[in-house]
Amino acid sequence: MPAPLSAETLRRAPKVLLHDHLDGGLRPQTVLELADEVGYRDLPAGDAAALGVWFRQAADSGSLVRYLETFAHTVGVMQRPEAVQRVARECALDLAADGVVYAEVRMAPELVAGSMPIEEAVEAMLDGYAAGMKEATTGGTPITVGTLLCAMRQNDRWDEVAGLVVRYRDAGVVGFDLAGPEDGFPPDRIPSAIALLDRAGAHRTIHAGEAAGVESIRAALDGARAERLGHGVRIADEVLEDGALGPVAVRVREEQVPLEVAPSSNVQTGAYPSLAAHPVDRLHRLGFAVTLNTDNRLMSGVSVTSEFTDVVTTFGWGWDDVARVTERALAAAFADDAEKARLRDDVVRPGYAALRA
Repeated sequence: MPAPLSAETLRRAPKVLLHDHLDGGLRPQTVLELADEVGYRDLPAGDAAALGVWFRQAADSGSLVRYLETFAHTVGVMQRPEAVQRVARECALDLAADGVVYAEVRMAPELVAGSMPIEEAVEAMLDGYAAGMKEATTGGTPITVGTLLCAMRQNDRWDEVAGLVVRYRDAGVVGFDLAGPEDGFPPDRIPSAIALLDRAGAHRTIHAGEAAGVESIRAALDGARAERLGHGVRIADEVLEDGALGPVAVRVREEQVPLEVAPSSNVQTGAYPSLAAHPVDRLHRLGFAVTLNTDNRLMSGVSVTSEFTDVVTTFGWGWDDVARVTERALAAAFADDAEKARLRDDVVRPGYAALRA
């Protein structure tokens, strides 16, 4: 008999995470301790439980602008290489404990590079993930973590970040991302950065179709040659009630462009009023390349397990749906083909076969 679908069994299932922000996933206790180390006095609460509640409530405003304001505190305590390394190490350990076997975690190094060279920020992330991966493996929950480096759309450091993606790609950096406000800052605003990635054959995923609509998605595909869409959920704007698709939706489905969907985050930022109203299930049923992601685990108060549990419960997904989404995410990962084949054949498929037996 197949195992019942529950939070407990989903936690045991091997999961793949493509869209998770390092500065959005700190442990509340770590925020407090890092703040104390550097004399950061702006935190809105003084104990871990209350601080965790504050982050979730502040993020649960229905406004992307208010949601993003919460990052002032996490970034504020991450301005030293030791802090970045600690946060990255704990990120790897927390994801491994949640049953994640492969993750790509993103961060804009420029946000923590005010008091350190930007290269030092990248190296601190890589060192932290490496330490966390080693500890997780020793503890019996092996995980592979790849690093995505974000350039902020509204800033002018795209060339620098693209160069870091190429420079560190043999050390654990797997790709480039554009984050920040979609409106007013098109993904081809600094074409030299995109050209640099093109020349190097570097991977890129672009935030698009979150706060802005289908034109943002079209721009990411055409202007930045996005291989994946960070969120991308607003492609549903071109899905009619009868299932007919607009031209960009046809393209995204036919080309199986992976959508890094983060339902809880989308509800928090006001893209959709509730999970029940979210198009994740509809897009999945229509054959779009939907993957399930956390976005910001601290702000949304979620884990990969809880995100799957909520979607399974709301839309009646079965093990076949969970396994299909997981394999789809692994296929879309920026790891090399040998690593993806190993994880698929030795970890993911055997893990789901045991749960469905």
